[in-house]
Amino acid sequence: MAEWLYEAGIGEARAALVEDGAIIEAVIETSGVQPRPGTVAKGRLIQILIPRVRGVVGLSDGIEVLVEPLGREWTQGSVVCIEVVREAIAEPGRTKRPKARPAEGQEPAEGLDLRARLAASAFRVVEVARLEGDRLEDRGWSEVLESAGSGIVDFSGGTLVISPTPAMTVIDVDGHLPPAALAFAAADAVGHAIRRLGIAGSIGVDFPTLAGKAERIALGDAFDAALPPPFERTAVNGFGFMQVVRPRARASLIEHIQSDRAGHAARALLRRAARSQLIGSITLVAHPALVAVLTLHPDWTETLGRILGGRVDLRGDPALAMLGGHAEPA
Repeated sequence: MAEWLYEAGIGEARAALVEDGAIIEAVIETSGVQPRPGTVAKGRLIQILIPRVRGVVGLSDGIEVLVEPLGREWTQGSVVCIEVVREAIAEPGRTKRPKARPAEGQEPAEGLDLRARLAASAFRVVEVARLEGDRLEDRGWSEVLESAGSGIVDFSGGTLVISPTPAMTVIDVDGHLPPAALAFAAADAVGHAIRRLGIAGSIGVDFPTLAGKAERIALGDAFDAALPPPFERTAVNGFGFMQVVRPRARASLIEHIQSDRAGHAARALLRRAARSQLIGSITLVAHPALVAVLTLHPDWTETLGRILGGRVDLRGDPALAMLGGHAEPA
């Protein structure tokens, strides 16, 4: 029976859906990111991009939200009520605004955080305590994060190269097996990777070319068996390409890590330090980019200090890799 392992960390919450000892879904939610999907809020319509179709609503905290469609009676400058359906998504060179829809008549409310979403799921939730064994790590947490950070997922006979782009997430299949064998092995790997890494929205999968229509239909069926709904997909075309669309409310784990490598590495360092055997005052030694992140979030190091019972100092070392930071006694 699958169950969620949930960990309330410093600066982020983490969760893994585990089945038969392996992680089948992994989620990280950074603290303080607003507005969450499901949030209902009032704001001012500050720009109409396409009449009755699309506009921008400014919320009281200064965040701008893209709204589709617009209410029939909405006019520029009016106060309106919206429900967020997708969080902000970071892309190279820009960040997509959160997306929302009209919610007239609803009461303002915050969207559910990760812990509340898990509680509403169909699976049991197990809280992972800091002082017990590292149940996430024992089930392959680091390996999942490594594949998300690199975009590389290995499977028997081949490799998936996953590349997020502004238009879609592209998954390329490569390997040494004959084309048909590689394609069918990849169908299972692609389905599991999409679920494990939370890839949603528009997804393009480039399988090896299969000449026969019956083979391509069977390949699509194999993919369907590996990925739980909801999703829609095209048939596999003569060039081996298939497009998949999944509902998208949040960034994938790949986008989460690759869009903020320093922040991700800084929070991972805090996790390692909190779980270390150190007690009292410590020094976190890390790449200067991580030190910059931690300096911007003094509450994170203050929380770590309360856990360990001492002061937390920072020291930058440009010779260290981004994930090479460590904690040492002060």
